[in-house]
Amino acid sequence: MSGVNDIRLVLVKRRTRLEELVTRYNTVRQAQFVIESMGEDFSDYLREDEAYRQALSRTQQSLSELGIVQQLDRAHVPNYLFGSSDTVVVLGQDGLVAGTLKYLDGQPLIGVNPDSKRWDGVLLPFQVGDLPKIVPETAAGRRRVREVTLAKATLNDGQSLYAVNDFFIGRRTHVSARYRIASGGREEQQSSSGIIVSTGVGSTGWLKSVLAGASGIARRAGMAGIGQASADADVQRLEWESDWLRFTVREPFPSRTTGIELVYGRIENGQALEVVSQMPEGGVIFSDGVEEDYLEFRSGLRATIGVAEKKGRLVV
Repeated sequence: MSGVNDIRLVLVKRRTRLEELVTRYNTVRQAQFVIESMGEDFSDYLREDEAYRQALSRTQQSLSELGIVQQLDRAHVPNYLFGSSDTVVVLGQDGLVAGTLKYLDGQPLIGVNPDSKRWDGVLLPFQVGDLPKIVPETAAGRRRVREVTLAKATLNDGQSLYAVNDFFIGRRTHVSARYRIASGGREEQQSSSGIIVSTGVGSTGWLKSVLAGASGIARRAGMAGIGQASADADVQRLEWESDWLRFTVREPFPSRTTGIELVYGRIENGQALEVVSQMPEGGVIFSDGVEEDYLEFRSGLRATIGVAEKKGRLVV
């Protein structure tokens, strides 16, 4: 096929659980001793690692026949300069797709499931064997791409962070977070376990679990509140392409100085949720469940969270 070898490809991979254990315990044998001494099955680590290695080898071989390939470990994604003409291939899981997509700026991303028997792969619609067909079609602009809404958090010191699934705003530990929250012309002092801001992609994850917990507690306590059916419907209304976000406050604490009224709401495109930190230390904003990918959120910093100016482009 003319022009196929000119395709620029970036293959993003991850370390397996076995590789992470070896990093900690130096050898496979020592890692096995530690895991089995605690009564756990080490063979599952070996099976997962072998399946991923085989998928990685097959992916590398397939992509090398299609274009120029740059392999990238997930740890290097935040600092990598993606080219405007790159096609990005991520060898799953879903979290790796999210952790890569937020650092792209218009480049299409192809999510590949390395082990469909193990991983559901909501963001991984393809198998390794699909690549010879999918990659050229994507590079030629003949493949359907879903443009998904991202969230963006911006601090008043100029720092910013994107999220594909959700943001967590609060304390790094389980100590209560203190802050002032403002949305839709309302403002409130709060103390809570933190704030979750969810996109459409993330609506069936953390947001759904928070709503399910709240409705379950309300039913058990015999209190009026959002029912499970209403919670499910609210989540379903938030599609991947929905141009708005949803925020929830986890375990808000009522007191003489803190309220519990501004705990659930919608952030329209062009509007923002504002949160001012009152935490001298330990305050953070992190995205997509990756605590290492965070902004320090200390006292006096103001975070503005809203719909991002760019879209994620997922090949389907």
